[in-house]
Amino acid sequence: MEPSPTPSLSPYLRTTADAYDAVAVRYAEFVRGSLDALPLDRAVLAAFAELTLTSGDGPGAGAGPVAELGCGPGHMTAHLRDLGLDAFGIDLSPVMIDLAREAHPDLRFEVGSMDALDLADGELSGILSWYSVIHTPPQEIPSYFAEFQRVLAPGGHLLLAFFESEGGPVTAFDHKVTTAYRWPIDDVAGLAREAGFVEIGRMLREPRQDERYRRGHLLMRKGE
Repeated sequence: MEPSPTPSLSPYLRTTADAYDAVAVRYAEFVRGSLDALPLDRAVLAAFAELTLTSGDGPGAGAGPVAELGCGPGHMTAHLRDLGLDAFGIDLSPVMIDLAREAHPDLRFEVGSMDALDLADGELSGILSWYSVIHTPPQEIPSYFAEFQRVLAPGGHLLLAFFESEGGPVTAFDHKVTTAYRWPIDDVAGLAREAGFVEIGRMLREPRQDERYRRGHLLMRKGE
């Protein structure tokens, strides 16, 4: 099988893509079945799916395509499919996309960057960004929210998961793949609000024994 093409990327995106290419096989093994022991994570994903499926005007109006941005090896995209969503995945790493296609041949996966999506305005009913903006320099985050806003239909939903800073400021840390950032949940919510999102709910989960940091989850809706 021919490897997936690599898009033209800025330096920090190229660093991220190369880092995930290098660990893709190990990463896929690490995350396989990871949701099984995370009931709170499954609950917020289920809420996102239900809201997405029931949004819009009339039966099925909110059940359009849903993109997992930063999909890695595709395990979360498959979970969204199992929750009844018309889900597909996009990732910077061509190696990750090849693994996702191999593991889930019934699903659509594409190489791309979430700050410049090859999608029409208002094309999506939902976006899942599951720890996928964590490597983004803080000054670049508003451009990501602007792109999410562009491709979501009015009333579409966004679920964002990230490492939470537990009362501290935005802080870089030594993520096992490449440099990442921990964010105060109120700051993330504020940036999303400035981009036109309405917060529906949030979930903070304390770290498990094998985790270092608190996890933040924000469930939002694009304003009408």
